[in-house]
Amino acid sequence: MVHAIRFARGCLARAAHKLRGSAAGTPPLPVALAAFMPPSGLDAPAARPAPAATPALSDANQHDARQTAPHTVQRYRAIWVSDVHLGTAGCQADYLLDFLKHNESERLYLVGDIIDGWQLRRGWYWPQSHNDVVQKLLRKARKGTEVIYVPGNHDEMARQFDGLAFGDITVREDAVHVTATGRHLWVVHGDLFDGVVQHARWLAYLGDSLYTVILALNRHFNRVRARLGFPYWSLSQYLKHQVKNAVNYINSFEHAMVEEARRRGCDGVICGHIHKAEIREVDGQLYCNDGDWVESLSALVETMEGELKIVYWTTLLDPPAPPRARRRRAALPA
Repeated sequence: MVHAIRFARGCLARAAHKLRGSAAGTPPLPVALAAFMPPSGLDAPAARPAPAATPALSDANQHDARQTAPHTVQRYRAIWVSDVHLGTAGCQADYLLDFLKHNESERLYLVGDIIDGWQLRRGWYWPQSHNDVVQKLLRKARKGTEVIYVPGNHDEMARQFDGLAFGDITVREDAVHVTATGRHLWVVHGDLFDGVVQHARWLAYLGDSLYTVILALNRHFNRVRARLGFPYWSLSQYLKHQVKNAVNYINSFEHAMVEEARRRGCDGVICGHIHKAEIREVDGQLYCNDGDWVESLSALVETMEGELKIVYWTTLLDPPAPPRARRRRAALPA
């Protein structure tokens, strides 16, 4: 308890110091967030071992990012990531951080559920890797990437800032992206078209708790797979897609999303929320879901030519360094 109070006092002191040094008015979002984040140490150079060879995906709309050489950075016109769920044990922060290090874009869309406020209210969980992801996103914004943050249901507290630009990050309830080929795509998280979230919130919270248990089993399952030399595979996603009601729910969600996109005069929709990465035509509209970073470890990208692809990042190009052993302090002479 004493340690927690001291930690909170230190955070508030850093926040006050940084806010006093900023200009009058609303402080930039990077300053407001970084005040509560300890240094990440992301800039330290690290050796990059060669990735394991893996077969390419068969789907033309899917791209195996592991084919990219480890010493190169892939550049895209736009990148969409969603459902990161920072603040939960199920978040695959190391994989997302590795993805962000090896992929650059002119625009970066954060399509909701980046920070899981639901879980953080139940209990605080914030390891260094989650802090590193936040710092990396802020650094991309400072270096010229246009970062657009579209909140979801787990980080809905950010929706009150719709239309405001905090420093280098713009918060939008939704957005319209124009591809290089001239397609207008509506960008939104998608929870507003989820009947359970909107009309049976208690059931959504219950489902979230059960989902957390499944993700815990998923972590142990993949820990065993990693020791046996197998790549990441989502047990939770497999179980979810075997349930007929879940499949029917996903189909209904897709139809509702494209219908609203058509009503808004767009050629399609880009969303997240249901943790199922996909690109396909639905009712004559383009439906794109960028997946998530707790199950599928996927993102949606637009190439410089305007082609949309799903990128899966299930192998680390830069594996995290093993934790250093703490040095014992030398005993003071008597």
